[in-house]
Amino acid sequence: MQEIKLTQFSHGGGCGCKIAPAILSEILAGSSLSAFAPPADLLVGTETSDDAAVYRLNDQQAIVATTDFFTPIVDDPWDFGRIAATNALSDVYAMGARPIMALAVVGMPLDKLPLEVIRRILEGGKSVCDAAGIPIAGGHSIDVLEPIYGLIALGLVHPDKVKRNSAARAGDVLILGKPLGVGILSAALKKNLLSADGYGQMIAHTTRLNTPGLALSDMPGVHALTDVTGFGLAGHLLEICRGSRLSATVRFDDLPLIADAVSFVQQGISTGASSRNWTSYGADVNLAPDCPEWRQKLVTDPQTSGGLLVACAPEAVAEVLEVFRGEGFGEARVIGALAEGPAKLKVV
Repeated sequence: MQEIKLTQFSHGGGCGCKIAPAILSEILAGSSLSAFAPPADLLVGTETSDDAAVYRLNDQQAIVATTDFFTPIVDDPWDFGRIAATNALSDVYAMGARPIMALAVVGMPLDKLPLEVIRRILEGGKSVCDAAGIPIAGGHSIDVLEPIYGLIALGLVHPDKVKRNSAARAGDVLILGKPLGVGILSAALKKNLLSADGYGQMIAHTTRLNTPGLALSDMPGVHALTDVTGFGLAGHLLEICRGSRLSATVRFDDLPLIADAVSFVQQGISTGASSRNWTSYGADVNLAPDCPEWRQKLVTDPQTSGGLLVACAPEAVAEVLEVFRGEGFGEARVIGALAEGPAKLKVV
């Protein structure tokens, strides 16, 4: 089993294999997915590219539903399962909801992978669900060319406490819960350049459940919430800007960054997804004229199981940071703010 390298089977790993934002928009624009009026109880659908769908069951409960799966970002099957499960559950937390159960999405090349490898992937995913206090209650599996694993995740939230990505307000402060650079570390891993310590950092960040979302849902001062994944910080912040009809400013020097990722990207190591992200939305990002390319690569770096991105009132900042630190997210910090203006991002 140790001789199997999962990443050799995948053309892209983790959230870096997501369809680029511009291509996805083009696909959806030509479809009939939104051709009918949504029911009144569908509180969150496809309209603002939010993290999950939300359907009101009654005055006290709404169900949150999401799915996330991808090809291997690491070679170790246990770690791959844990990362994929953590990433899928993140969308539930990003809506301010409590996970209640999950279904497994499994696609494996049965002629290439030993059954023990596949079993370890599933066990890794289950370990994360155990930590979240939920069962894997079923799922679906198919025989495919590339390994694919993830979850359909369900959660519950009070209808009045749903945290959308489209409810930010002018004057809100932006807080990021995890450091950036996971995609760059994954690129270094594929080149056999990542040290054991660097790999440990990568696993620590990508398998940390975004549990602060539960407490943040109870805070009126938290207006909008999302998680940073395949479209990078810039892409997911632009979704907040478009949904909320606001402009954002981010201070690059205030961003939490993984030190090894900074070193690698300064050497020219990054993912193809980072370039695709920039092609998709770079026209809406204003970088300083003398901004080095490696900074652009970091704000577009696809994060797998990335951090929560919070838009909150200035008076709520201290409480939000206290929530993050109380849950073990010591790297969380203020990175910028929102203001009236066109849905664009400025990085200073």
